[in-house]
Amino acid sequence: MRINHNIAALNTHRQLNAATTGQAKSMEKLASGLRINKAGDDAAGLAISEKMRGQIRGLDMASKNSQDAISLIQTAEGALNETHSILQRMRELAVQSSNDTNTAEDRKNIQDEVKQLGEEIERIGNQTEFNTKKLINGDLGTGVSAATTHAVTGSLEATMADGIALSGLLDANGNNLQLAVGDTFTMTWSVNGTQHSATHTIVALTETLKDVTDKIAADASVASVATTAGKMVVTSATAGTAGQINGLSIQVTSQDGTRKEAASNALSNFATTTEAKDKRADGSADFQIGANQGQTLNLSINDMRASTLGVRELQVGTKSQAGTAIKVLDQAIQTVSAERSKLGANQNRLEHTINNLNTSSENLTAAESRIRDVDMAKEMMEQTKNSILSQAAQAMLAQANQQPQGVLQLLR
Repeated sequence: MRINHNIAALNTHRQLNAATTGQAKSMEKLASGLRINKAGDDAAGLAISEKMRGQIRGLDMASKNSQDAISLIQTAEGALNETHSILQRMRELAVQSSNDTNTAEDRKNIQDEVKQLGEEIERIGNQTEFNTKKLINGDLGTGVSAATTHAVTGSLEATMADGIALSGLLDANGNNLQLAVGDTFTMTWSVNGTQHSATHTIVALTETLKDVTDKIAADASVASVATTAGKMVVTSATAGTAGQINGLSIQVTSQDGTRKEAASNALSNFATTTEAKDKRADGSADFQIGANQGQTLNLSINDMRASTLGVRELQVGTKSQAGTAIKVLDQAIQTVSAERSKLGANQNRLEHTINNLNTSSENLTAAESRIRDVDMAKEMMEQTKNSILSQAAQAMLAQANQQPQGVLQLLR
C-alpha cells in the first residue's frame, strides 16, 4: 500500500490558502468600500481614478472660488449702490440750487451738504475692502504704465472743421445752427469740482469756429481744442483723473439773453473719448474658476472715488455752477451705473459657472466611483463563496490528515 496522503494534504492546503486569501481580499474591499485599495488591485484603474480625483477636487475648489468671487463683487456693488444714492442726492441739491428762489445763504447751506456728500463718496471709494483688498479705489482697474490725458469729443456735421465760418456751422444732422451777430457762446466745465468758463460774442458771421474754441483752449485746464471732420476734441492740460474735464457744455444765447436751444444742444453733445487714468500697475483680479491652469475669469473695477468722478468739492454756490454740476453729476451717475452693470453681469456669469462646475463634479465623481468603488452585492457574494470554500478546505484538510491512520491498522 502506497502512502500518498501528503499529496492530498498539500493540495487541500493550497486550496485552503487560495480561499482564505480570496476571503481576505473580499473582506478588505467590503470594509473600505473600495474596489482598488492598492495599486496591485488594478494598476491602470488606480492611475485613471487618481487623475479623476484631482479634477473632482479642483472642480469643487473652483466652485468655492467662484462663490468667493461673487462675495467680492457683491461687496463692491453694495458700495456703489450707496455711491449712487449719494450722487442722486447731490443732483437733487444741484437742481435745488439752480432755482433763483434761493438766497446766497441758502446756496451756501446747499454747498456745505454737497461738499460733505462728495467727501463721503471719496471715503467709500478709499475704504471699501474685501479680505483687506481695496475694491473701488482703482487698485483693481485695468492698469496702464503711465497716466493718460482726458479727452472729450463733440459731434457736428462731418464736414465741419476749425476754419468753418459761423454762418455755415451745421449740427450732426446737417441743419444750420442759425447763428447771428450778437449771439454769445458760454462754455462751462468742471475740473476737480471747480467750475471753469469762457465766453465769446459774435461780432461778424465770418468769424470761424476756431475763434470760439480758442476761448476754451485759453483756459489753463485745457491743453487744446481742435475740430476736424465734424469732431470737436477738447484735451485736458493735466494727465490723470485730477485734470479731467467734466460736464462740458456750450450754451448759445441771443442778444436779448434767450437761449438758442437747437444751437446749444448741437454744440453740447460731448462724450469721453479718452478716459483719464492715473499711473498704476495692472491690478485687475483673476478668479480661478476651473480645475486646470489658465481657466480664469478676469475682473477689473474702475476708480469710483469722488475725485475720479469729478464730484469732490463740486461747486453749486451759484446758478451757473449748479447748472454745470447737474451735467457733471449726470455723467458720474452714468459712470457708476455702467460699473454696476458690469459687476452684475459678471456675478450672473459666475452663478452659471458654479452650476456648471457642480454638474461636472457630480458626473466625474460618478465616473470615478465606477472605477474605484466596490460593488457591494457582488463582493458580498464573492466573500460568501470564499468563506464556504475555506470551511470546506479546512474539513478536507482534516480528512487528508486522517488518512495515515489507515496504515497503522496493518500493524495491529
